[in-house]
Amino acid sequence: MTQQIKPIFLVISAPSGCGKSTLIDLLLQEYPDMEYSVSCTTRAPRGEEEDGIDYHFLTVARFQELIAADAFLEYAEVHGNYYGTLKQPVVDVLNQGHTMVLDIDVAGAAKVRHYVKHHLPPTDPLNAGFVDVFINPPSLEELRARLEGRGTDAPDVIERRLANAEGEMARAGEYMYQVTNDDLTIAYKTLCDLIDVKTGRM
Repeated sequence: MTQQIKPIFLVISAPSGCGKSTLIDLLLQEYPDMEYSVSCTTRAPRGEEEDGIDYHFLTVARFQELIAADAFLEYAEVHGNYYGTLKQPVVDVLNQGHTMVLDIDVAGAAKVRHYVKHHLPPTDPLNAGFVDVFINPPSLEELRARLEGRGTDAPDVIERRLANAEGEMARAGEYMYQVTNDDLTIAYKTLCDLIDVKTGRM
């Protein structure tokens, strides 16, 4: 008998420096049925960024058309540019029986959660498969050490990131699950176990 894998809509948030990108990269390698949600933006590509891989790069007019058509699960204007998550790609992936993972900040996650829970029936795949996880640092002190250890940010940038992290951690209770990334291997296994339970693998 073939095991029936349930698709989930996995939303992951974390303060900067908590290892979220590393964890998501590992998950995408581990689960061949998992796809990464590519956000839309009206800002110009930076460096080696590619359209459709890093972001869907849109004109402001096109983005506003999509807003008017209620095409976004969430969107925001940040520093004069729009950013948003399209609904249809998530629906398409779940309908294929695959899992979609969305890497998003706390404010965006709150919008997605509200949309899914208040605008979609419980039987809708996005609602039925919705799982959100917040990745915590072991402590703010440890996070400071990690950010300083990178050697990539100026002191004022680090202070801003830490202030943002404190605000984000204060909202961790809004998430269904929290994982503390004290040890990457343990945090990764915790995430895998959660996914395996939610998708019916175990």
